[in-house]
Amino acid sequence: MPRPTGRVLTLLELLQSGGIRTVAELADRLGVEGRTVRRYVEQLVDLDVPVESVRGRYGGYRLAPGYRLPPLMLSDDEALAVLLGLVTGRRAELTTTERTANETASAKIRRVLPQRIARRLDSLLEALAFTEQPGEPDHPDAELLLTLADAVRHRRPVSIRYTDREGRRSERTLHAYGIVAHGGRWYVTGKDAQVGEDRTFRLDRIADARTLPGSFEAPEGPAPTERVLSGFATAEYRHEVTVRIHGTVEQIRARLPASVASLEAYETEPEHEPGQDPEAERWLRVELRAERLDWLPPVLAALDRPFVIERPAELRDLVIALADRLTSNARRA
Repeated sequence: MPRPTGRVLTLLELLQSGGIRTVAELADRLGVEGRTVRRYVEQLVDLDVPVESVRGRYGGYRLAPGYRLPPLMLSDDEALAVLLGLVTGRRAELTTTERTANETASAKIRRVLPQRIARRLDSLLEALAFTEQPGEPDHPDAELLLTLADAVRHRRPVSIRYTDREGRRSERTLHAYGIVAHGGRWYVTGKDAQVGEDRTFRLDRIADARTLPGSFEAPEGPAPTERVLSGFATAEYRHEVTVRIHGTVEQIRARLPASVASLEAYETEPEHEPGQDPEAERWLRVELRAERLDWLPPVLAALDRPFVIERPAELRDLVIALADRLTSNARRA
C-alpha cells in the first residue's frame, strides 16, 4: 500500500493535470476517504503549493492558475524506476552518448533518493547480471536520433549522408518506418527513395539527417523490428549457406534465430495429413549468410538434429573435422 507521502505526490500530479477535481474523484483515485483527501490538501498548502477550493455543485480542488511546479518531483518508486532505466541502458550500451549524460543524470537522481532507497538500489545493482554483452556498441548523436524519430512519427522524408561498410559515402532520401535497437546498436529502417527498395541503416554510420518537405504513407506489412531482423538474415556476406534440418521450428530457432537465418519447408516434404500436428518434426530448409563458417559446426552439433548440408562444401569439411576432433577426444578419455 502506498505511503501517505506517495499519495500526496499523486494528489499533486492529479491537480497538475488541470481542471477541477472533486473530493469524491480524488478519494477514489487515491483509495482513501474524503477527509483524508482534505488532510493531504492541507499538507500541500503547508508546502506553499497554491491549491484552491472551489465551492458549488461541481466544486472541488484545483491549482491556482499560472502556478508552475518545480522541474522534477518523483516519488521513491518513480525515482528508482528512472534510475534503473539509466543504469540498465548504460549496461546494455544503448545510450546516445559516451556515458557522460547518462552518468550525470544518474548522479542527480541518486542525490535526491533517501538513503534507505539508495542502499536497496546498490544491493540490486550488485546482484543484477546481464545475459548478453554486445560488442563494439555505438553511441548515435542525440540530435540525429531525435530528427529521425520526428520523421518517423510525422511521415516526413529525410536526407541522410551515409557511409557503408566498404567506406563508400552517399547521400540518400529515406522514408523512415522506425528506429530499432538491437545487439547494442541502433538502426533506422525504411524505403530508400532513390532505389525504391527497403533498406536498413546503422545510425553510427549516418553523418547527418535533414528533414525534407512533403510526406509519405507508411506501407502495410512487417513491423520495423521484423524488417531489421529479416534484413540481417538476407544481407550479403562472403558465404551463402543452405542446410536441411529435421526438427521443429522452435528447436531450430533456439540456435538459429530470425536475425541469423531464414526457414522454409523443404520442397519435397509431404503435405501434412489431416489432424497432424503442424509443429511436429519435419525437414526444414535453413538459409543464412556469413562472413565466417567456423561458428556453424558447433551450432549444428548443439541442435542434435539430423541435417544435410547443401552448400557450401567447405562447411561439410568443417563439420567432419569437428566430428573427428570430438571422436579423438572421447577416445582419450
